[in-house]
Amino acid sequence: MSTVTITAADINKLRQATGAGMMDCRKALTETNGDFEAAIDWLRKQGQKVAAKRSDREAKEGVIIAKTNADNTTGFIVCISCETDFVSKNADFVAFAQSIADAAVANNVKSIDELNEVTVNGAKVADLINDKLAAIGEKIGIQKFERIEAPYVASYIHGAYRMGVLVGLNKAAAEAGKDVAMQIAAMNPVAIDANAVPAEIVERERAIVTEQISADPKMAGKPAEMIAKIAEGKLNAFFKEQTLLAQAFVKDGSKSVGDYLKSVDADLKVIAFKRVALG
Repeated sequence: MSTVTITAADINKLRQATGAGMMDCRKALTETNGDFEAAIDWLRKQGQKVAAKRSDREAKEGVIIAKTNADNTTGFIVCISCETDFVSKNADFVAFAQSIADAAVANNVKSIDELNEVTVNGAKVADLINDKLAAIGEKIGIQKFERIEAPYVASYIHGAYRMGVLVGLNKAAAEAGKDVAMQIAAMNPVAIDANAVPAEIVERERAIVTEQISADPKMAGKPAEMIAKIAEGKLNAFFKEQTLLAQAFVKDGSKSVGDYLKSVDADLKVIAFKRVALG
């Protein structure tokens, strides 16, 4: 039992430093005999225990931040997940997510593991997350992380921090970058063009359309070559709908995204993109 008197000021100081609840702060100070630093460590350890207890909980809500460095040559998407939209819509939680994304940019991190080790105001990001977990009582964490390097990177956040997009271009074009990022947010392409579609996706789509064609009574007895030719036609339709440059431009359906880029600059090209959404 602690022999040190725990004052309301002590509890409030610990609460302000950690974001933990008043009762948790009182218990932490009591358990550590009033040692402030030890109490912070105690709360962090409690946060880790809470995380373990909540490991089976789903964290489908959260905040997604997409941003670039000062010269727009590197872009980052950071998703800080939580369990409820009540937390994700809280201004303090949004600011917390912003601070972690800022740390990613400032330290030019390349992975979630690296970001967790970054120090913000004297504390590691991983420890700050444990502190926040202890404070709000929900399972939270860095759920997703993406990064792009290019001569010019545009970033876009859709909705109430529910989706983030990065677009890498071969040259600076701010307005076009934003337009293409909005296209990606709306249409969710699988790749830049047909050549960039992963082989496993192509084969899966080919198998699906071939089976659909073969199951059509009108195709009964037709030669395999004819079925294969029709399948390739349907596959080309898939590429048109699902690859970025071939998609109809959402701001002007009379042209494709590729045509739009050429109208801005004949040499302008998309070289990479990333799209992260909640759910």
